[in-house]
Amino acid sequence: MKPEELIRHALEARTRAYVPYSGYPVGAAVLAANGDVIVGCNVENAAYPSTICAERVALTAAVAQGARNFVAIAVVTRNGGSPCGACRQVMLELGPEMLVYIADERGAYRTTTVRDLLPDGFDNTRLNA
Repeated sequence: MKPEELIRHALEARTRAYVPYSGYPVGAAVLAANGDVIVGCNVENAAYPSTICAERVALTAAVAQGARNFVAIAVVTRNGGSPCGACRQVMLELGPEMLVYIADERGAYRTTTVRDLLPDGFDNTRLNA
């Protein structure tokens, strides 16, 4: 799948974001190895720590649907904002080799990898070291 197609899914998901506090909608779309695309959007909460980011919504929904191998994730914000630290950690856990397309609301994007976003991240190899 072309990056632009995955970004289009994330752009659409962004329209469903629940952001009454920040007004900063984010959409994400993850591409599973089997070709499925699973989307997510950020969902805010008055108890701010209960808010969940679009990237984690998409990835946990994908896992709930049985996906385990991920090829890429597209993240769309108003201004091309990068995933937060918590999302980077979850991306490392579930898709350390994933490509990451970070796009703005016009669809302009840059490409990176999970490992570039979280160098020397904590993963399962460190649990029994």
